[in-house]
Order: sequence, then structure tokens, then C-alpha cells
Amino acid sequence: MSDESHEPLKRLFFALDCAPAQRKAIAQWRGDLQLRSGRPVPAENFHLTLMFLGAVGVARIAEICTAAAKVRKPGMPVRVVLDRLEVWRRAGVLVLAPDQAPPELLRLVYSLEQAMLPFRMEDAPKEFRPHLTLMRDYRMPVPESGTPPEFFLRAEYFTLFESHKGRYRALAQWLLGPS
Repeated sequence: MSDESHEPLKRLFFALDCAPAQRKAIAQWRGDLQLRSGRPVPAENFHLTLMFLGAVGVARIAEICTAAAKVRKPGMPVRVVLDRLEVWRRAGVLVLAPDQAPPELLRLVYSLEQAMLPFRMEDAPKEFRPHLTLMRDYRMPVPESGTPPEFFLRAEYFTLFESHKGRYRALAQWLLGPS
């Protein structure tokens, strides 16, 4: 007899992954800022979160993947221009964000939120603000940059990640455009 309260949990989130070359370019650019505050997010963890699911029972992962597979996709890769450097004081993070979120990204997130309603572990979903976190525990003003940020994140997939001990592991991914 299984007792659900003792079921192993995984911390899950959906995100757009960063290509290795892009990770390297963003990490180099961040290094040029010569930041004196906060903890740098490891470059291999760079991503754009679509939706945080929180702690989910292992037994539900297959259902979540089935629901994610039915999400309406844009029909093409999603391009997001990360061209703003912002400090989110309450969260204590330094982020790269788009000046303008592309409509196909917003539609994907909305479709994902609808598909995940039966699985919500968190309280009400927070308003979606696309971003890539550069630093945690950041308590300074927005740093000056000699080169303004302009990174083109091009995602062909959206991915379900597990967060475990500061590492992110892809569990499943779905093509955004035609195969």
C-alpha cells in the first residue's frame, strides 16, 4: 500500500534553454560588469523560466508531460531579445529581460498555465515576467555596462527541468516549431 505523503518530490519548472554559445557570451558579458555583490548563477543554469511548478510528486510527472505535450505551440522557434538589465529588489536578483516580450512567448506561457491548472502546487501563479537570472542575493543598483545587453535567445524547444541541489536537469522537451 502506498502512502502519498511519503512520495518523493521533485522541484520542477518549464523553461526555454540557452544554447551553449549563448551561455558563454552572456557569462563573458556578465564578467565584464565586474560585479561586487551577489552570487553568480552558473552559466550552465542560464534559462528563461516559463512557469514554476514547485514540489511535485514523482508519480505525477508522466501526467504533467502528457499535458505539456498538448500545449498549443507557436509553430516556429521562439525568439526573445534580452536587451534590458534590471534589478528585482524583492527577489534580490540581477536579470536580463526583454524590453518587449514577443506575443508567441506570452501565448505559449498562457497555454502552459492552462494545461497545468490540475497540477498547481504553488499558490496563485505569479504574473509572468520573462527574464534570465544572472545573479542571486544581489543588493546593488543596476550596474553600468560598457556594452549594452543584446542577446537573442532562440528556442526550438520548451523543456521541463528538475532543480536539484543547484543543478538543473532536463526531464523532457517539446518542439515549438514544425519537426
